[in-house]
Amino acid sequence: MKQEILFSMKSPYRDEFKIQGFRFGEGEKSVAIVGAMRGDEVQQQFTCSQIVKNLMEMEEAGLLVPGHEILVIPSANHFSMNINKRFWAMDNTDINRMFPGYEKGETTQRIASAVFDSVKGYKYGIQLASFYLPGEFIPHVRMMNTGFQDTNLALKFGLPYVFVRQPKPYDTTLLNYNWQVFDTQAFSIYAGDTNIINKESAKIAWTSILRFLDKMGIIKHTIHNGFCSSIISEKNLQSIMSDSAGILYSLKESGDEIKKGDILAKVLDPFNGKVLSEIFSPITGTIFFAHQKPLIHEHTVLFKIIDFNYSNEVKNE
Repeated sequence: MKQEILFSMKSPYRDEFKIQGFRFGEGEKSVAIVGAMRGDEVQQQFTCSQIVKNLMEMEEAGLLVPGHEILVIPSANHFSMNINKRFWAMDNTDINRMFPGYEKGETTQRIASAVFDSVKGYKYGIQLASFYLPGEFIPHVRMMNTGFQDTNLALKFGLPYVFVRQPKPYDTTLLNYNWQVFDTQAFSIYAGDTNIINKESAKIAWTSILRFLDKMGIIKHTIHNGFCSSIISEKNLQSIMSDSAGILYSLKESGDEIKKGDILAKVLDPFNGKVLSEIFSPITGTIFFAHQKPLIHEHTVLFKIIDFNYSNEVKNE
């Protein structure tokens, strides 16, 4: 294993900002793995650190297949993590909206450029990603329908779901999208949570990545096959919104199977505790995403539910 400084930048207040990479093996650029790019992605950094730990142990045991190179970047925004801020600490911009980057641009553009130069050219790219809303997902692998994606490869992670999403215009600045444009098969792994460490879902995520590396012949790792993955898209999900603001009192969480008419949550008056509204499920299905923030606004997405009647056939397009 080689530990490298992939990017460094002087800071007016603290030590230099450094992005570290951990390189395993030699040969074909097989897989690049990127962890936290936002300051609240604690779960993502923890998951990535466990991947590094496992690969170090496998390297010592001679379980890395010769002829393959693996690059792991656990964090690209620990400055913001140090002060518990989601986006770049100085100007509140999002590194993951700056790809492929610009080496002479603003700070986050330069960071994105350095990260992309380091991970470009790998056969497979894996990002530990997070959602824009605070909440918990069923661990899954997510792909963009760019025309370059291969859902058959995504099945090899053995996660419960493969989610194929139609990209929007602003998604062209994401790492996942640019990886695919530059001929890398890109996957985003959602490890359940974001700003807290959930050991159970984190282990599901890092185990899925090791499973993928084993199935692609990059490492030798005896492991169970995981889940028989279902392929879904946005059309298979129904979003449940809040109809009032207040304290969210959730009664269900991600992974729960629910029936039509089940009560999912209550919204309470923050001053007198009165129930302002009750949230019921309009369908029978599985909770894919559950909002976690205790104080909510009106018209906030509280749950995303997978309809049991969805078609399990999302084809490569």
